[in-house]
Amino acid sequence: MASYLIEPFDRLPFGGADKARRYATERYQGAAGLNWYDCDPTLRFLMRRHLGDGFGWAEPRLRELGALMGGPVNAWAEETDRNPPRLEKYDRWGRDVSEVVMPGSFEAARRELVATSFTRPGFVAEAKANGVDPAPLGVAWSYLLDQADIGMACALGTGGDMVVGLTELFAPDEVKERVRELFAAGAFSGEAAQMLTERSGGSDLGALESTATRDGDAWRLNGFKWFASNANGSAFVVLAKPEGAVDGVRGIAPFLVLRERRDGTRNGVRIRRLKDKLGTRSVASAEIEFTDAEAFLLAPASSAGEGGDGKGLARMMELTNGARLGISMMGLGCARRSLVESLCYTRAREAFGASLDEQPLMRRKLAEMIVETEAVQALVFDGYLGRPRLRVGAALIKLRAARLGVTAASDAIEIHGGNGYIEQWPVARILRDAQVNPIWEGGDNILCLDVRRAIERSDAHEPFLDRLTEAVANAPGGDDATADLVNERIGHVREAIEKWRTLDRTTAEARLYPLAQYMADVYAAALLLEQAGWERAGSGADRKALVARLYARRHLADAGPLRAIDAPAEDLDRFKDLADGAFVHVGE
Repeated sequence: MASYLIEPFDRLPFGGADKARRYATERYQGAAGLNWYDCDPTLRFLMRRHLGDGFGWAEPRLRELGALMGGPVNAWAEETDRNPPRLEKYDRWGRDVSEVVMPGSFEAARRELVATSFTRPGFVAEAKANGVDPAPLGVAWSYLLDQADIGMACALGTGGDMVVGLTELFAPDEVKERVRELFAAGAFSGEAAQMLTERSGGSDLGALESTATRDGDAWRLNGFKWFASNANGSAFVVLAKPEGAVDGVRGIAPFLVLRERRDGTRNGVRIRRLKDKLGTRSVASAEIEFTDAEAFLLAPASSAGEGGDGKGLARMMELTNGARLGISMMGLGCARRSLVESLCYTRAREAFGASLDEQPLMRRKLAEMIVETEAVQALVFDGYLGRPRLRVGAALIKLRAARLGVTAASDAIEIHGGNGYIEQWPVARILRDAQVNPIWEGGDNILCLDVRRAIERSDAHEPFLDRLTEAVANAPGGDDATADLVNERIGHVREAIEKWRTLDRTTAEARLYPLAQYMADVYAAALLLEQAGWERAGSGADRKALVARLYARRHLADAGPLRAIDAPAEDLDRFKDLADGAFVHVGE
């Protein structure tokens, strides 16, 4: 039943029921209110595969999670975006309190998410007691949350593992106990933040100016962090240079700073202002000043004069690879949400005598979005659940996933036409949010430099290429041409790496971007073939083989002089298979 008034212009001579149907509000509900687990066949496919016999125990919980994310959490996210955090800088007597006031919608979402998180200790213990691996469930939790609000995912998860892990290794016992209390609900509790960036540069960490001075068994930290997210947290990992250390990367050490000192008084943490951001408004990002803040070295104290063993940054950056996978999941979440909104809209919107999803050009675009999203989904899930984890994997996955979040959201806006550009529709926020993912945890250039570091220091391309070969070996029979193409490209990637290693230093650095893109292309194609093998073995279906074939044709095949205009039109001929396998509107 429509909730709007019928007005005079609804009865104009050239109007009528057929035209009015095109813009009937009730036909354009989009993803909001759907169960995001039930409507996602690709997630159900992956959960069956990764959970095995534990799938039966897990599915009711996944279904509850899908309803929560598609319903209340998504609604709270929209409300928080309209009413973002604010800073209460001073109290009534002019004293600096630096309090971040979060909107009620944020607090409601955080309470519910922390209480129902698949990473909370109680849930993990219950899953293990029932013989279920909790790791895939934690990945599914993040995947669904990131479709609703990547800002909330940042607020809950930024630096939590890092704070807990480094504190347990290096902090005094009474500090460890305090951190355990803060994170009793698990690493995704919204209490942590990592503070790296300064005005001197975000990526050039060696130029930072924050300084720590020894003070008994603690340190006094002074400095100014330029972009600190989750400023309303309670436990921060802060990079600084101990007084007397070298002025460069080796002089950097990580420190723990708590909101309160050990004696219970307020620590020297002052918020200058909150950032007025383009998106991700549900996470409070700020400029933070440390003034004689009590801090604790999160590194071995063997070289105390230099603030540890000189490996504090390297140790912290190892943990950063996990954060990069988190950002990759955010990119995937934005892409998946953009895809679902686009499928919903094109099924409802009509033009030229048919729905938009029946138009050949639109089908081409939607098919491309489906294939690219499932390719990134394969990458991200392999990054989290593949064993052993690939040293070069996180950088390659983030390179592809973060960028897809932006392009998919942009495509969704175009698909919605002028409506997509309006904040009252859902896709404008997705684009605003997605744009941060290529920045967080290192832009494309920084990721490429990490690929170089991994290859040069540990020959990380060897296990990477082995993983690709293993994945293709699991491809289904019946499409040997695609498997042969991907295998050939694996060999070409090896050749490309060997050739790259012979280049002069300047040229080699400039060529890192196409090399990393090539590696990501072949990685995704190999994983899609592996998934096609799983699907064939499990159900005899061939949809994933189609997805793998379309992806390989676009990214790896020689387009020829006709630019593949003469290629088979499987994206059109089997569009229904592609679309129905990507999104099911339960109740249709």
